[in-house]
Amino acid sequence: MATTAAGAGRWCRSGGSDSMRRMDWMPLLSTLAGAAIGIAATLIADRNRWRREEARYALELRRVVYTEYASALKEAGEEIRAVALGDHRSGSARDAAVREAFRGTGLYTASERLWLVGPPLVVAAGNEAFHSLRRLRDAYARGVAVGSAEDQAFIRQRRTAMAEMRRLMREDLGIGPLGIE
Repeated sequence: MATTAAGAGRWCRSGGSDSMRRMDWMPLLSTLAGAAIGIAATLIADRNRWRREEARYALELRRVVYTEYASALKEAGEEIRAVALGDHRSGSARDAAVREAFRGTGLYTASERLWLVGPPLVVAAGNEAFHSLRRLRDAYARGVAVGSAEDQAFIRQRRTAMAEMRRLMREDLGIGPLGIE
């Protein structure tokens, strides 16, 4: 029995006999469509899970970097203040001691980490806090006395810069403001 070209795809021979029967494609197409939908849904779910994990990791990394940076700023401030309070034989000895105390705190490394992972507003605020501390360091290095009027002006600038930096860091981490600074 011969088939026409138009009907050739819908008919098949059955088991070696010459008789032709109609083939039903719907179950096969339904199975293939279901498999494709299942695979696509799994890929989308895996991609969404990966994105959530990446976001959590990035948030935790920023939290660690922010803590390290704020701590290094605090430590550097304490170190240079302690050196400025000490007795020094000369102005150059004081200058060298204050600068060494600043360098020895790991602040430069913490600053670079902030520049690598922080968003622009946090980096800018962190940079301002860094520069306010450097201005204080330079003042101590040139002989400004701890507790003097000039020192107090530098301290106010530093506190303002630190408060703004912390506010932006907390905002970036999704933590509400403290309301005490």
